[in-house]
Amino acid sequence: MTQPHPPLPRELRPLPMLIFSSRWLQLPLYIGLIVAQGVYVFLFLKELWHLVTHAFSFSELQIMLVVLGLIDVVMISNLLIMVIVGGYETFVSRLGLEGHPDQPEWLSHVNASVLKIKLAMAIIGISSIHLLRTFIEAGALASGRGTLTETGVMWQTIIHCVFILSAIGIAYVDRLSQPPEGAHH
Repeated sequence: MTQPHPPLPRELRPLPMLIFSSRWLQLPLYIGLIVAQGVYVFLFLKELWHLVTHAFSFSELQIMLVVLGLIDVVMISNLLIMVIVGGYETFVSRLGLEGHPDQPEWLSHVNASVLKIKLAMAIIGISSIHLLRTFIEAGALASGRGTLTETGVMWQTIIHCVFILSAIGIAYVDRLSQPPEGAHH
């Protein structure tokens, strides 16, 4: 017995076709983010080399700050991957990774809403690393070795709290927009 063929897509009128095709204008943006990812790889390797070559001359505080910088680069790189892969899959075209052994778990259920929440959480993680670095540097400031001001620390803390409140707001609005469990359309 032969399998029925899926229906062929119907031809779009010119204006809807132009509007639908305009999504491909995002392709150069995603390619640009891939280039930015390459820059972050270079930055990571440069900082790692700096850490390795100065490991015996650095204080524990300096090593901690460099390692936090490396973690920061990795988290920003993860954010880039989520935007590149998730954004392309959601807004431009399917990647066709179904069944591929390296397909990220989150990609199978990504949509604009999930992507927003994942991005908000990644931004909070990056902000947390920056804030931790700031607090460590503020300790150095107290001992006369830092360059941060009290106002700068306060503003970074406020901005971090705003990121957290924004993420909670995004998650809340997303939850409100979901139909209740068991409800049918």
